[in-house]
Amino acid sequence: VGDDVFGDDPTVRALENRVAGMLGKESALFVPSGSQGNLIAIMAHCWERGSEYVVGDASHMNLYEQGGGAQVAGAHSRQVAT
Repeated sequence: VGDDVFGDDPTVRALENRVAGMLGKESALFVPSGSQGNLIAIMAHCWERGSEYVVGDASHMNLYEQGGGAQVAGAHSRQVAT
């Protein structure tokens, strides 16, 4: 087992390649938690501090992520009624 940070863990690479193939994508990235995945998604779409992203008022990100988007990414959520 190698160090995943340096991309030399064959188990993680195999998992990422398998999932990418299953989804018909060029590549995939394994993240160990849903919160981390949500923050990556916010930061991929909100490129600068003060950006805004839209979430449903009853969504998991709005109710349970506890402001991680603002704290870590500097982006703020706009809630819409769902």
